Amino acid sequence: MTKIYQWSLVLLLGTVTACDSLLDIDPEYTQDAENFFNTEEDFNRAIVGVYDMMQPAYLNLWVGEIASDNAIAGGESVNDSRGLHEIDNMSHGGVNDELRAVLRVNYTGIARANYLFENQDKIDFEGKELILAEAKAIRAYFYFNLVNYFGDMPLIVDRRISISEIPDAARTPKAEIYAQIESDLRAAIAVLPWTVSETGRMTKGAAMALLGKTLLYQGKHAEAATVLGELIDTNEAGYALFQDYETLFLVQNENVSEDVFTIQFSGLQGGDYGCLICLNGNAAVGFQSIRQYTGPVYGDGNSYNLPTDDLYQAFEEGDVRRDASILNLEAFIAAQPNPDEITYAIGGGGHTGYFNNKYIKRKNELGLPDDDLTSPLNYRVIRWADVLLMAAEAFQRSGNDERARTELNKVRDRASLSPVSSSDEALYQAILEERRLELAGEGLRFFDLVRTGQAAEKIDGFVNGKHELFPIPQVEIDLAGGNWEQNPGY
Repeated sequence: MTKIYQWSLVLLLGTVTACDSLLDIDPEYTQDAENFFNTEEDFNRAIVGVYDMMQPAYLNLWVGEIASDNAIAGGESVNDSRGLHEIDNMSHGGVNDELRAVLRVNYTGIARANYLFENQDKIDFEGKELILAEAKAIRAYFYFNLVNYFGDMPLIVDRRISISEIPDAARTPKAEIYAQIESDLRAAIAVLPWTVSETGRMTKGAAMALLGKTLLYQGKHAEAATVLGELIDTNEAGYALFQDYETLFLVQNENVSEDVFTIQFSGLQGGDYGCLICLNGNAAVGFQSIRQYTGPVYGDGNSYNLPTDDLYQAFEEGDVRRDASILNLEAFIAAQPNPDEITYAIGGGGHTGYFNNKYIKRKNELGLPDDDLTSPLNYRVIRWADVLLMAAEAFQRSGNDERARTELNKVRDRASLSPVSSSDEALYQAILEERRLELAGEGLRFFDLVRTGQAAEKIDGFVNGKHELFPIPQVEIDLAGGNWEQNPGY
């Protein structure tokens, strides 16, 4: 079985670091459409270019945890990735490099997908329908990210947008964006196969899971229950919970039965600190590892995205997911035969004593040549446990507590925890708490709190009516000629 890695097609479509324009996918040396999309190979190269823009998943991983009660920003100092510290403190505004990167990365991915649709009629060949279905599913993923970060945004489908058009590109109501996401995913589901020979390509199951998530985020609980229930009941891909949770997030246990929608990485270099978008590896892993660490098992890193004690203490006694998700560094050192020989540094950006044990550098997983940037550890966008918990929530909210308990308790049983027998609101809250514990460190917590209306209660400094959305980067408003209004409160 081959594996589709994410790699930058600079000569084909460029990168988001090429210039300061929002949707510029035509840097110098770009191959234009007249000389491209003339062969099946061209279409295959183009779809890999679309996959490539899923690579900056570390942004979702960071923001989704740091903005919540699950983690603090960390790092060398408060000026090291200042935007993350502002998000951590709920003091972020329109000037924020990390949020600008989120917007640019996702729109560049959309533009790459649209480039395919713009030229879809140039030639016909067997398999083109499948490539276009993949492009629709990935475009839906990019728009899903944008609407949940920023709300109303320009909706552009089936064509690229030139720089001169940006001032006239009005923000589209998020309901219309969600409708486009649903349309793209339903069309993709009708074409995509359950299994693929090239690991990492979009599948029917991945698209169904993302559709269920899209419906759940809109509060369309009955529809979400239908889609997620069908995925669970049909399950022709053979999805299942990986039984050993303690080793689930090791490289050797990637692309197992639990993987539904997973972004693939390799241990090759690709880029550097000047172009994180160019990387072939998972940048989050090195950034989240232990600063100046010398000792067994783990590698050194930059101490970002540090779990809080509140999260650590939220786990029940005996829950194997706690230590699998969160590294208690001092406890780990104390348990080693040579604790006095193990050293590490505390960064000025904050220290909790905990590290994200799911996405952390391990010595037997190092890439080359710069192991800070070359982790081959994949990013699980949606795994089967998430599907089960989304289904549990959707069923509970649409009045089927029995089915909700069934899906919830599958997840708890894997963690060797007693089943939940509650109903109504107590069951709903149990499902939400299970999401926090099961999916800790995976970048979902902030968005879960926002969509369920619990963010102000859980997140220090969160202001209702403001922080549900992130601000539009001011530089993009300026590039749009002031045509885009800033989100409320910023």
